[in-house]
Amino acid sequence: MGCGRNDDAGHKVSKGCVCDVVRAIKDIQDQNVDEGCGQCPTNCFLEPLGGLVSPARTQADTRVFMLLNKDGTPFKAFFRTRASGDHHCFSVFFRVEDIFDGCCATLRVLIPLKHGDHVADLLTDCGTDVDLSTICKVVDWEASTSCVTVDLNCFCAVQCIKDVFLGVCD
Repeated sequence: MGCGRNDDAGHKVSKGCVCDVVRAIKDIQDQNVDEGCGQCPTNCFLEPLGGLVSPARTQADTRVFMLLNKDGTPFKAFFRTRASGDHHCFSVFFRVEDIFDGCCATLRVLIPLKHGDHVADLLTDCGTDVDLSTICKVVDWEASTSCVTVDLNCFCAVQCIKDVFLGVCD
């Protein structure tokens, strides 16, 4: 019962909204459904996988999304880089791998890539905050080997970005 829906008694309930959305993303990633599209082209509930931004896309295995903290800032996590010595090791982009215990999830951290397949450094010069303008320069993603386990109740919003093929094995 989340995302502002009514409970059985007709009262508005907002607890678990992010959890509901991430669970839906996981379900969509796990199935190959050929159904119609929703109103918003980046709606997290849009099926089938591959329907975000490019409804004609047929080979997608990941719905890339961001989580927003309660203060509105993007949640960030560490990832291991492709090449040793590369210091660009934060990302705000994720793929859901598992949901368990009601509202906990294991998320794979996705490596943000700019044009030319270069890793995007998403942090400001001070190295602690996310540079929002750099997020706009991300054009692709790569699966990292890093995962993070989160309590989805700690977030206030989820934003779906794009459906992509990362070659992630189930």
